[in-house]
Amino acid sequence: MSDQELSPSTGLVLAADGTPLKTKLRQAERAQRLRAAMLVAPLLLFILVTFVSPIFDMLYRSVDNQLVPDVLANTSKVIGDWDASKTDTPDEAVFRAFAEDLLVATKARQHTRVGSRLNYETAGISSLFRKTGRQIKKFDFDQPLKPQFLAMDDKWGETEIWQTIKRFSGSLTMGYYYAALDLKNTADGVEMLPENQRQYLMLFWRTLWMSMLITGLCFSLAFPVAYLLAILPMKSSNLLMILVLLPFWTSLLARTSAWKVLLQREGVINDTLVFLRLVPADGRLELINNSFGTIVAMTHILLPFMIMPLFSVMRTIPPSYVRAARSLGATEFTSFWRIYFPQTISGIGAGCILVFILAIGYYITPELVGGRTGVFISSRIAYHVLSSLNWGLAAALGSLLLIGVLVVYWLYDRIVGIDNVKLG
Repeated sequence: MSDQELSPSTGLVLAADGTPLKTKLRQAERAQRLRAAMLVAPLLLFILVTFVSPIFDMLYRSVDNQLVPDVLANTSKVIGDWDASKTDTPDEAVFRAFAEDLLVATKARQHTRVGSRLNYETAGISSLFRKTGRQIKKFDFDQPLKPQFLAMDDKWGETEIWQTIKRFSGSLTMGYYYAALDLKNTADGVEMLPENQRQYLMLFWRTLWMSMLITGLCFSLAFPVAYLLAILPMKSSNLLMILVLLPFWTSLLARTSAWKVLLQREGVINDTLVFLRLVPADGRLELINNSFGTIVAMTHILLPFMIMPLFSVMRTIPPSYVRAARSLGATEFTSFWRIYFPQTISGIGAGCILVFILAIGYYITPELVGGRTGVFISSRIAYHVLSSLNWGLAAALGSLLLIGVLVVYWLYDRIVGIDNVKLG
């Protein structure tokens, strides 16, 4: 009996079990797609848990302000009606709501957390909250509370304190981003901090231009090395490639520490220069704990990431193309620039985007050899995560860094085209 037969009533081709053949094919395709999805499901789950979820958590933390409205619930409701342009301090209703919230928060030991959170925006609030938390039980709630606050500490009469509480009375805030961009949210609007108080914009700019410089240096050094690897016989090329990959056999920390030994004032390089009398003994060069040390160490560490994409693309370029150009009368430079170099653009693009993205987020090397003038924004993010515990500001800085990388990626796609990026 045939596996297929024609239905006399509908004219459809039927399978052996009487199901229309088209339906049977769709079921088979659906089962195949399901099996393929099950195969990649563990990888997708791993990416979701370790990559996508942390990014969304970082983006949420950068605007999260749930602590203040939760602890100061009554204050957050009534302080919105206060207009700082009309009165320097809120009215009695706001002070009473704040006193009730602070009394409850003190019993739950939450007032110090709120004070620490608001202290990120206005210095002195943390100590003011702790001091008031110790005295709030002595307040007479049957009497007006505003004079009691002012009598206890005249800082409660400062407009900036109440403006800060008002600005952060919502569940979401842009305050972390203002701080990350060296902006200050005042009653008159958002203002840029004075130049001598800006720190994050300077770090972002330093991170950007140094990453671009490191990428350019890696390209300048990697291109001739990759070209040599591509034109040498396979045996010699493989041997040299082992030497290129040799640094990966050593930990990043050990390689960075080795540069500290080489670049320090009493290090190998300075000793050699003094021995050759290129520099005087009392005029040793400052090669470390500055931007120069960061650039040298990171260029060495990231160089293989530029060589490998270039080599893998150059290896696929037939040598006959250049020979044909030479046989048609082109000079050696013209044949290289007009024939060979354009075919390496995909490898150049892959190497540059890889090195730049790695460089812009580097932490260990700038921290160890960068000193005060060679650190990146990643060091400041680590400081807020590990030391100051200002995770919101750290998340905002990380989000801005992510946005910057995406903008560079978009510009690269517009100028070069991400479809041209290949690894051989």
